[in-house]
Amino acid sequence: MDAILFDELLQEIFHRLPPSCYATVTLVCKRWLSLLRSSTSSLTLYFDPPSYNSTTINSLSSFLCQHPYLFSLSLNTPTDSTSAADCVLLCAASSCPNLRHLRFLSTPVSPFSLFNISISCHHLSSLTIDLSRPLSFRWLTFFNFLKHLSIFLNNPSTRINSLEINEMDGILDVELGLESLALSGIRRGDYGLNFLWRNCKNIKKLQLRSCESLGDYASFSGFVMCSKGLQEVELRACRSIVDGVLLKLAESCVCLDFLLVYDGGSREGLHQFISQSKCKLGKLDFRLPLDLNNSHLIAITENLNFRSLVSLRLESSCLVTGEGLKALGRVMGNGLEELALINCDVVERESGLLTTLGQDFKRLRKLDLSYNEMLLDRELISMLVSCNCLSELKLRGCNRLTNLSLTAMVRSCKLLQSVDIMYCCGVEVEAVELLVLNSPQLRKVQVEQNKISNVARTWLSNKSIDIVA
Repeated sequence: MDAILFDELLQEIFHRLPPSCYATVTLVCKRWLSLLRSSTSSLTLYFDPPSYNSTTINSLSSFLCQHPYLFSLSLNTPTDSTSAADCVLLCAASSCPNLRHLRFLSTPVSPFSLFNISISCHHLSSLTIDLSRPLSFRWLTFFNFLKHLSIFLNNPSTRINSLEINEMDGILDVELGLESLALSGIRRGDYGLNFLWRNCKNIKKLQLRSCESLGDYASFSGFVMCSKGLQEVELRACRSIVDGVLLKLAESCVCLDFLLVYDGGSREGLHQFISQSKCKLGKLDFRLPLDLNNSHLIAITENLNFRSLVSLRLESSCLVTGEGLKALGRVMGNGLEELALINCDVVERESGLLTTLGQDFKRLRKLDLSYNEMLLDRELISMLVSCNCLSELKLRGCNRLTNLSLTAMVRSCKLLQSVDIMYCCGVEVEAVELLVLNSPQLRKVQVEQNKISNVARTWLSNKSIDIVA
């Protein structure tokens, strides 16, 4: 049998196997091991050797050279030495010239090693790294095809060297091709970021995480230059800069379609952005327990630019009441396609609210009510009766729901494609089976394994429905 299977056929079979089977495949014979490695395009390695000596580097190089078509590589190699990390990174780059995506974390790397990577990996389009201070981004000018950059900053600042590098970077004026930029851990006085903001004029997506600044004073003024064309912005745990960033977006950005703000900001700053923004926002995602209230939801309905809103996600928003949500439904009910009220007290606190929302948001395709632990069957059922267009429903962690809710899903939601009922203690095996057998459009189910009967499991397998347990 092994002799009549061509290499190409075996490789096609390997591609259809789940990654959990790869270890077994490599044990069959040397031919299978070689074919699997030569056909592998994505690889994740985690290793923690006692020391990064020449033997370690040679072994890594030899292993990677056996994967000639490797396009995506993720390395996690803990070490306290930047020089050791540089050696591992350079070894990986020189052994995988076809790389398009490279992720190397756990230890900051130096700009010098990044210069060398640009020589070895000409076509790198995505890079995720831990960058060492002092910051310098001149190495970016050598990556001609880089579109996605993600940087983590963790090591201590070195102010004097940073000043020197900042002066050298200040004379460079290039146009970088980056379209997506993610930065984590920016501190006050981080020099060098002005070069990044000034030359990133094509960025469409910006992510900031745990940042207390945008850099030095010049960096904040340079940020305005790259903010005009932004389409997606995510601000996570950036409380000290959220207001300033939102103000700049309201003033200069007209292309913004998606905004996410988690754990940060002020009521006034957020209200000012919503009221003054010229963007025709399509998606809003807020996790602001103490900053978001009804006045912000009402301001959304009053800004004509927000009438194109199709998705609203709220998490842990304890100050929002039914008044604000009902006002939103009256004005924007015909356009909203996705609504998430995750761990929001108002869902459990105000009886009849979901009934009203279901009648207002009749075009909803996605509904997420996860982790509302006190949500009752009668409240959910009264909403589902009106939401006949739902294709995705998430009820994870809703402990009080029972089999009655799943019966209502079968009766009212004929278009369901994805359902998440993990950690719903009141839902039993019989109800899951009923849902699976009577939902013709179903493509994905998230539920505990012990709640899937043999009949349901066979049906899911025959219909190629994904089970996530």
